[in-house]
Amino acid sequence: MKKKVVVGMSGGVDSSVAACLLKEQGYDVIGVTMQIWQEEDHVSEEENGGCCGLSAVEDARRVAWTLGIPYYVMNFRREFKENVMDYFSDEYLRGRTPNPCIACNRHVKWEALLERSLEIGADYIATGHYARILKLPNGRYTVQNSVTRAKDQTYALYNLTQEQLSHTLMPIGDYTKDEVRKIAEDRGLAVAKKKDSQEICFIPDNDYAGYIDRTASEVPGEGNFVDKYGNVLGRHKGITHYTVGQRKGLNLSMGRPVFVTEIRPETNEVVIGDNGDVFSDSLVCSNLNWMAVNGLDGKERAVTAKIRYSHQGAPCVIRELPDGTVSCRFDTPQRAITPGQAVVFYENDYVLGGGVIL
Repeated sequence: MKKKVVVGMSGGVDSSVAACLLKEQGYDVIGVTMQIWQEEDHVSEEENGGCCGLSAVEDARRVAWTLGIPYYVMNFRREFKENVMDYFSDEYLRGRTPNPCIACNRHVKWEALLERSLEIGADYIATGHYARILKLPNGRYTVQNSVTRAKDQTYALYNLTQEQLSHTLMPIGDYTKDEVRKIAEDRGLAVAKKKDSQEICFIPDNDYAGYIDRTASEVPGEGNFVDKYGNVLGRHKGITHYTVGQRKGLNLSMGRPVFVTEIRPETNEVVIGDNGDVFSDSLVCSNLNWMAVNGLDGKERAVTAKIRYSHQGAPCVIRELPDGTVSCRFDTPQRAITPGQAVVFYENDYVLGGGVIL
């Protein structure tokens, strides 16, 4: 009997090809688009596009028709608002820089979608992520790097659980983007040349502070720019406008380039320093999710760590602290280690685990 798989279809070329490949591999494929945009108004949904607008639904529906697979739209608005949108605003108001895609992957694309998919008798869910599922000799599942470093998305998947990974397929992790587009073109899929979505889907204009101003109940206003000694250097527009390492948009006349080195929500201050002040050789992270191993067993471990999606990764040594957090000491100082972002630990070409930078 065929294994049944629900493919999360965003209307883009990657998820479309994922559905196509799985059907060719003999799976019983069902296409699903996750409706996550909050507005009921169709015009608003269309304008806000991304992976949650009406155009995404129509593109996914067209691909499903071409492939001859059933297709549904499922409502995940509540899960998305609580676990992604509210989390995004709350983190910025705490002086941290969140990664909403990681939260969406764990709590919406996997947790909520997997639960509903299993309820309708599916064996797996699948996505168009550039990563591969790997079962290790120790019996644990992890995500392995895509064959193409340029598109590798393992960083944003570090938070998935063993249960979620055991029910997940990622068929395009073995292909480059050009190969994926060629597959779509050869199969006559209308999205073969569709551009990738770059922005956060619920903030298409990239104005994070403006979004928080419109949606949060209490937003702190202007405050002081200070140096590390507490000397006032000027006034800032509000802490939600800044992130560690930022240089542009500070509007400070210091006679030299200066950068955000720290955000202090308790005093509504943004700390300014020189480029050298933005570098550090250590961090501590919490909310650990171990993937390839079940913790460090009290031992130090040499790994490669990525501190943001675009980071190339750097050698470091990690160890567990008595309070359950993990310390990470890099061989060389790294730029803009940012509270709220994920740090993901790699061993060989797969994810060991990761956590949230404190």
